[in-house]
Amino acid sequence: MYLIFDTETTGLPKRWDAPLTDSDNWPRCIQIAWQLHDETGKVIDHQDYLVQPEGFNIPFDAEQVHGISTELAQEQGVTLKEVLEKFNIALSRSKFVVGQNVGFDVNIMGAEFHRLEMGTSLHELPVLDTCTETTAQLCCIPGGRGGKFKLPTLTELHEFLFNEPFAEAHNATADVEATTRCFLELIRKGVYTSEELDVQPDYFQNFSEANPQPIELIGLKHINLKKASEEIRKRLQKEQGGAEISSAEIKENLEKLDEVKFSHLHNHSQFSILQSTISIKDLVDAAAKQGMPAVALTDHANMMGAFHFVKEVGAYNKGVKAKNAEALENNQPAEAQELKAIVGCEFFVCENHKDKSRKDNGYQVVFLAKNKKGYHNLAKMSSIAYTEGFYYVPRIDREVIKQYKEDVIVLTGNLYGEVPGKVLNVGENQAEEALLWWKEQFRDDLYVELMRHNQEDEDRVNPVLIDLARKHDVKLVATNNTYYCEQEDANAHDILLCVKDGEKQSTPIGRGRGYRYGLPNNEYYFKSGDEMKALFKDLPEAISNVQEVVDKIEPFELARDVLLPAFTIPEEFIVEEDKVDGGKRGENAYLKHITYRGAEERYGEITPSIKERLDFELSVIENTGYPGYFLIVEDFIREARNMDVSVGPGRGSAAGSAVAYCLGITNIDPIKYDLLFERFLNPDRVSMPDIDIDFDDEGRSRVMDYVIKKYGANQVAQIITYGTMAAKSSIRDTARVLDLPLNEADRIAKLIPNTKLGKIFGMDEKEIRGKFRSEEVEKINELLNISEGDDLEAQTVNQARILEGSVRNTGIHACGVIITPSDITNFVPVSVAKDSDLYVTQFDNSVVESAGLLKMDFLGLKTLTLIKDTVKIVKGRHGIDLDPDSFPLDDQKTYELFQRGETVGIFQYESPGMQKHMKDLKPTVFDDLIAMNALYRPGPMEYIPSFIARKHGDEEIVYDLPAMEEYLKETYGITVYQEQVMLLSQKLAGFTKGEADVLRKAMGKKIFALLEELKPKFLDGGEAKGHPREVLEKIWKDWEAFASYAFNKSHSTCYAWIAYQTAYLKAHYPAEYMAAVLSNNMNDIKQVTFFMEECKRMKLTVLGPDVNESYYKFSVNKENAVRFGMGAIKGVGAGAVNTIVENRKEKGPYRSIFDLAKRIDLRAANKKAFENLALAGGFDSFGLTHRAQYFHDEGDGITFLEKVMKYAAKFQENENSAQVSLFGEASEVQIPEPTVPPCEEWGTMEKLKREREVVGIYISGHPLDDFKTELKCFCNAVLADFHHMDKAVNNELSFGGVISDVQHRVSKTGQGWASFIVEDYTDSYEFRLFKEEYLKYRHFLVPNSFIYAKVFIKEGWTNKETGKKGEPRLQFNNMQLLHDVMETYAKKLTIQLNIDELKDEQIERLRDLFSLHSGENRLNFVVYEMKERIKLHMPSRKQKVKISQELLNALEEQQVLYKLN
Repeated sequence: MYLIFDTETTGLPKRWDAPLTDSDNWPRCIQIAWQLHDETGKVIDHQDYLVQPEGFNIPFDAEQVHGISTELAQEQGVTLKEVLEKFNIALSRSKFVVGQNVGFDVNIMGAEFHRLEMGTSLHELPVLDTCTETTAQLCCIPGGRGGKFKLPTLTELHEFLFNEPFAEAHNATADVEATTRCFLELIRKGVYTSEELDVQPDYFQNFSEANPQPIELIGLKHINLKKASEEIRKRLQKEQGGAEISSAEIKENLEKLDEVKFSHLHNHSQFSILQSTISIKDLVDAAAKQGMPAVALTDHANMMGAFHFVKEVGAYNKGVKAKNAEALENNQPAEAQELKAIVGCEFFVCENHKDKSRKDNGYQVVFLAKNKKGYHNLAKMSSIAYTEGFYYVPRIDREVIKQYKEDVIVLTGNLYGEVPGKVLNVGENQAEEALLWWKEQFRDDLYVELMRHNQEDEDRVNPVLIDLARKHDVKLVATNNTYYCEQEDANAHDILLCVKDGEKQSTPIGRGRGYRYGLPNNEYYFKSGDEMKALFKDLPEAISNVQEVVDKIEPFELARDVLLPAFTIPEEFIVEEDKVDGGKRGENAYLKHITYRGAEERYGEITPSIKERLDFELSVIENTGYPGYFLIVEDFIREARNMDVSVGPGRGSAAGSAVAYCLGITNIDPIKYDLLFERFLNPDRVSMPDIDIDFDDEGRSRVMDYVIKKYGANQVAQIITYGTMAAKSSIRDTARVLDLPLNEADRIAKLIPNTKLGKIFGMDEKEIRGKFRSEEVEKINELLNISEGDDLEAQTVNQARILEGSVRNTGIHACGVIITPSDITNFVPVSVAKDSDLYVTQFDNSVVESAGLLKMDFLGLKTLTLIKDTVKIVKGRHGIDLDPDSFPLDDQKTYELFQRGETVGIFQYESPGMQKHMKDLKPTVFDDLIAMNALYRPGPMEYIPSFIARKHGDEEIVYDLPAMEEYLKETYGITVYQEQVMLLSQKLAGFTKGEADVLRKAMGKKIFALLEELKPKFLDGGEAKGHPREVLEKIWKDWEAFASYAFNKSHSTCYAWIAYQTAYLKAHYPAEYMAAVLSNNMNDIKQVTFFMEECKRMKLTVLGPDVNESYYKFSVNKENAVRFGMGAIKGVGAGAVNTIVENRKEKGPYRSIFDLAKRIDLRAANKKAFENLALAGGFDSFGLTHRAQYFHDEGDGITFLEKVMKYAAKFQENENSAQVSLFGEASEVQIPEPTVPPCEEWGTMEKLKREREVVGIYISGHPLDDFKTELKCFCNAVLADFHHMDKAVNNELSFGGVISDVQHRVSKTGQGWASFIVEDYTDSYEFRLFKEEYLKYRHFLVPNSFIYAKVFIKEGWTNKETGKKGEPRLQFNNMQLLHDVMETYAKKLTIQLNIDELKDEQIERLRDLFSLHSGENRLNFVVYEMKERIKLHMPSRKQKVKISQELLNALEEQQVLYKLN
């Protein structure tokens, strides 16, 4: 007998693996149906019962699924005891229990038997399920886990077996009937085995004979449970009657509420990542606009926005106070209202936040901080949610809440809150229990939250919540779950949710496969007070109680002074009074002690002026209260140097501190270079000093490790960063969601200049023309036109405008680190990040310091690694210990390198523009380098020509007042540095050091109000010192014009010093320096190519990798050539390189490939490593074998390299188990070496191509090297230009390159066409040829052929429907071989000569050269004089030449400038 049964329940279990004795876990049975069939499929019995709910109710969500309401089950159900007794009788007649996914139903009934303590045979009977891997294989529906077929639903199985759908009724009777039909059909089709059914082999034949046709339904009548429940509900409402509130009462309620102010207590900002479109400013503005007394911020589990929120409200209130003060002054009423910031958080509260064995996102509950203590408790809970409870979402549990509940108000939350959630999903009794727990914890600070978003589920929950609240004396508050500001932003918000989940907006909203998450309607906006009052007109107390919550909140500030971690000082400096009053006497004394100790080392003799400077700085440090800061920094920098980590000379204004210099924090003497301490720490304005420190790339993490170890991992954190949606990414994200084609999204994104969409759309036409370039204006107008349409493109642009600026993700600040006095969560909420073991602050870089946290910037500077690597290579090759910090500052060779502009690879001086200025300036002193570093930036650049001219005496140096020469002399009378403005304001007008710094800030940041204040002070002070007022006016005006360009000299000095160190190394140790440069750019193949070109220019040979000379990084060999690093070869890891290098060091160079393979560790160097080394030329030095042989296969399917490795492995195996002979000595087992197979060598192109495959570039040459002149003289474009063709429309581009790939194809109409890829030195591009052009030029399209082509760029076709232009088109005007270009186009050679440099011997050399190369091409001379800018053209009448590569090479050797026409 087969018993097929199904149940309907009150929901789903929380844990599927819980024992049946866990009654709270397993839902209740509210309907059961079964059918009993004999072995031939004949129905013996069928039953169907609703079960009366005893002590529980049927939750709304469950009723939504099956339609059975509590009332229906109560009226028409039978008792559970009766049902179980009848079910037991059916079980006693059964051999098998059958069902669809029947394990669930077996557990449900098992738990019910346990509750009534009744015995049953249910768990002893074998189970047959219609939902198994077998039926999955049968139905073959894709989309299962792990690439398997998905398990079929009852509908899918029914449709597969009978070709007709069955709509799952979620009515046990109907489901059982369909399951029975499927089960019997599966038997009929022989899907079950005789073992599974425990029958004889002839059973299936007998069954088929009894059921020759497909099984039919037995035709039971099913009641519509939903309809039945609805009818009962209507009847009961009618019977109760008169519950409606009268219009008079409503009117009275609204009148009462007129006086009451409403505030929103449940709002999400953009920090609820990708879940809200509201920025903090929007939230504050919206509340202010509505005249609300307060507004809360309750983001999901995090408090990232808390500081910004409190600050924004503070700024708003400051404006209100000013407005009110002004009103009172004008005898008007002060009516502007201040706003109260309520800091909150919506936490995920689960059962056990440390349990990560199963998914439990918990319930969403809203917490509000009553005061600063409450805020700290929220911060603690949020930190725990991330650091301990993160599993899918950040979670806390009841134990955490008990610990940190003080000064916190709780609202029960939305439908996902514990109380409403249990009403919907579990049962009202459980919801009541939950409410009582919360009440026990929070007493009068618990409020039941009511929401009315016009949803059926809310309408069902709210009456229960109201009843529970009244029953247990908990107050109600009305809220709206706010995710966007205006109702019309609902669509943009929906798009944002799609971005979060990677969904298309066209996917329907719902649960399960094929659906996506979305809000049910557009009611989740920031409603006005009146709208909220209208929604709750029948419940006025829900509105008035909001003010009670607001009144409980005490406003607080989150900004505070920075707290420094305690620094341990030696015992003799400890002052007892410090312990009493928290003073810093001991720290100040110790700082002074180590400063003077350092000063003796730095200066030798401490002169009165040095003493005065140090005492001044120490007194400022003492007055500002930051001695500990200097001690902390000094400590870890000293430690860094001890660990052999390179430390930069300083950066930013910290280099202006002599104390920092004496402590070894910086390495530049500020007194020598006129660097100012007050630029770093203003004596009049207490603000945190900021010392940024550069470490070498590799050492940075070791210094951080030291800091973590010293202060403890719970006191050190990294800083969060928020990645926001920029204009272009908001367009692309929106387009993806709306299904706008990618190319159209790209086209729209390219129309946006480098600015925000919000800015563009906020400007009028005149402003746009004034702010943007003409080509940008054209694009902006197109963008504006698109937005005015009503198509998908317009929708994309307009919705993207709303999403722009949304926080898209979080990351970690590259270098910022926070150190706190005790556990970091006492000061700021923290989170975690995937790629960091440290805590990460929830506050970002813009506010951590204002929040009172000490921030240190540990910056990794690649250049320091580069200097360190060069020093190592020099030590290894020459045995010299270089100390970059003591390089002489007057080194002739170094300045000559700058004067020639050979600054490729020199820190901050390598751009082509800087190279040109260096050649013109010809720097001779370090001050020149500092000034150029400060001037070479947008703005001050315009002063460079004047600076150069004044240095060379070509322009007069004028000082407005003689007194200014002292500070402007080094920059030839031009104000380059902020420090000069500060020093001059003190000298000319008697400003204090603090005032001078304020002036610097006001000018730099153009703070006009401050400038107006300072100007009279400057003019009066200057006059008092005897300077003419009109001259002072001129000086002030000049400063106003360009002081915003003036740069921080401290920073320029430090970076000019690093640049000088790199230039010194490049000038004295060029090969070593370039090897280090290449090593430090090893992962960027374009940079490697660029620096290899520089090596060629420097006449340095760069050799490919070689197992007998190479290391992991680039190195320099005995012949002073740069040798490629093996680490640059793909597939050759550090392990393989280490074993090759170690064995080479130990036993000398490798003699052959066999010797290498025998000696190295073959586990570290695998087959791929061997192959790629061979392809890159790593074995070329073995001489007897060439590259092709390693890959030659003599017909046995095994390459020579594989044979070598097998041989070596065998050899090593025998070595390890060296058998000992009878006579005791080890017997040498001779294994014959494989023979090297003879084969043809690869051609140059083949060799280069394979080199490039494994290294990314050509090493031993470039295929185009023979055509450098043709490319330089006869091409006006490179292939990279074809990636930006819109810039070349209506122009002819000529280019050369090598064809790397060709595909000849035939179109549908039978015409031939081709696509082919051309490469040059830096890029590649795929071209296509069609029709006549293809027929005309197809004979050139051969892989590895060198071509020269002229292509005209035409405008793209215009789309008639939209009027939009497509991509530009190409028209090939000519194509030929690069070999023939010189002959075709080189008609005339023009020699350019500078008259100042003309010498007799040069003329003689040229005459000899031209007679050697005489021919038919014309020769022309242009003689020029630079100063007067005179040019003279002189064609040669008699002498003609043959233009060839040899002639041009000879001219280049003699450094003669020429031009080909």
